[in-house]
Amino acid sequence: MGQLSQSQDLGAGLKSRHVTMLSIAGVIGASLFVGSSVAIAEAGPAVLLAYLFAGLLVVMIMRMLAEMAVATPDTGSFSTYADKAIGRWAGYTIGWLYWWFWVLVIPLEANIAAIILHSWVPGVPVWLFSLVITLALTGSNLLSVKNYGEFEFWLALCKVIAILAFIVLGAVAITGFYPYAEVSGISRLWDHGGFMPNGFGAVLSAMLITMFSFMGAEIVTIAAAESDTPDKHIVRATNSVIWRISIFYLCSIFIVVALIPWNMPGLKSIGSYRSVLELLHIPYAKLIMDGVILLSVTSCLNSALYTASRMLYSLSRRGDAPAIMGRTNRSKTPYVAVLLSTGAAFLTVVVNYYAPAKVFKFLIDSSGAIALLVYLVIAVSQLRMRKILQAQGGEIRLRMWLYPYLT
Repeated sequence: MGQLSQSQDLGAGLKSRHVTMLSIAGVIGASLFVGSSVAIAEAGPAVLLAYLFAGLLVVMIMRMLAEMAVATPDTGSFSTYADKAIGRWAGYTIGWLYWWFWVLVIPLEANIAAIILHSWVPGVPVWLFSLVITLALTGSNLLSVKNYGEFEFWLALCKVIAILAFIVLGAVAITGFYPYAEVSGISRLWDHGGFMPNGFGAVLSAMLITMFSFMGAEIVTIAAAESDTPDKHIVRATNSVIWRISIFYLCSIFIVVALIPWNMPGLKSIGSYRSVLELLHIPYAKLIMDGVILLSVTSCLNSALYTASRMLYSLSRRGDAPAIMGRTNRSKTPYVAVLLSTGAAFLTVVVNYYAPAKVFKFLIDSSGAIALLVYLVIAVSQLRMRKILQAQGGEIRLRMWLYPYLT
């Protein structure tokens, strides 16, 4: 077994409010705004079941991960626990795959942000916007973990305010108190072919789409290791994940499918949230949603840079990556890992331009398999870590429910 990473060599610059907002931001990905329309078109109003099932799975995964993270907080998170519970090969494999997942996310999110900015300022090419955004966030991540936490705090706060405003506005429209709404009530949940128009198989297909909306919830266990009281932050984040998923996903998606027909023409291209705003005659609906999506993808890009660098740092400290990747600067930031992660992201962009299209498509499609593999590794690790901790006489302050059956 490799040597476990030494998270204490990093800084402890994240404050309680940073970790709290990071835990919220982790479950509000850009795919909620961008990809939900695809899931709705797939399953109809029954997409609510897809989000419910996916949400329950994430709640259990987070509980399993939190049990291990509270006992032994570590920047390597589940990769370190897999190293200890399953074997070095497991920690090595899942650590590198997880790093690769976030390296792929960096150029994708940068490109989405650049396209939005290009639509506002057509004179500046998309590639230049993408380059500037990536370099700016790389610079921010190089300075200190506090910079990352502060930047992510405000981005997450903006996302929370936007979703809460959307839910309130939608609830007012559903109850018939919004004067400019063309519709009210919830009859659209069954008026267009029933609640489950495409059958339960479509719900399962939509669940695969929705699963990736939740990817990132685990980041809080990585970031908490760079705070003063990681165990308390992880417990708080885990205990609140249920209401976070209920409010931000189930409530907002309910508003969408209650107000607009699931088979509305152009839903996939326009987007579900923008469609609702246009239905309610909100001025500048496209501009508003572009702004919200821009904030979301910037937040995701910021987190991708942070998470990839910390996983690379952890791998280095365990001897599973070159030692140079474990170097830190005066601010206790793993600057080599940050720069190498950014460099690898730029390399994937080069592959996109010069390699056949099917090569890049394979790389992107592989990220979905990685997400599912991460959850599987967390479950297996927790099954074994509980026995290891008990054998060592360690205190288990947060326990997975109905262990080992739910695991």
